[in-house]
Amino acid sequence: MIDFLTRIDTELFLFLNGLHVDWLDPVMTFISGKITWAPFYIVLLFLVIKNYKKQSIIIIIGIILLIVCSDQVSSGIFKPIFERPRPCHNEAIKDLVYLPNGHCGGAYGFISSHACNTFALAAFLTLLLKKYYKKIAYVMFIWATLVAYSRIYMGVHYPGDVIAGAAVGAIIGVIIAKIADKIINRKVNRN
Repeated sequence: MIDFLTRIDTELFLFLNGLHVDWLDPVMTFISGKITWAPFYIVLLFLVIKNYKKQSIIIIIGIILLIVCSDQVSSGIFKPIFERPRPCHNEAIKDLVYLPNGHCGGAYGFISSHACNTFALAAFLTLLLKKYYKKIAYVMFIWATLVAYSRIYMGVHYPGDVIAGAAVGAIIGVIIAKIADKIINRKVNRN
């Protein structure tokens, strides 16, 4: 069963990674960048502070905890346990992998830290901001999906790495959002 899933994952990766076009290379490199999204994060921070006022400190602490947790779970737990080579490090297919910027990353790719982090933040902020912004989930999950797909396009993750990363991240986001919501509601009920 594992061999079958690995084969499907590899074939799907080679198909998706093979769909590259020259004009999309800089776009996907931009989307995959860590600093790229700083203005987006500033807007999200503004929305949190605008709607939660003094309680926004709880959400900001939650975001910090969320990113630390999701990054440590993906890089500190999953990657060392599974030791699944990135496609660009897989000897069997590395010559078929398209790397737009020539960068392959660390040795292991399961699970995608980018997918885990972005889906954790998407789930977290969707749950906490949905009462103020009805369509926030669309924005957050389209953003997270774009970032996750960019990792396949960039040749550094299999679809399975991205899907598992997204699922783990979303679970982390939901758990920390529920904790933050309980703390906020407890403080509101006390006042």
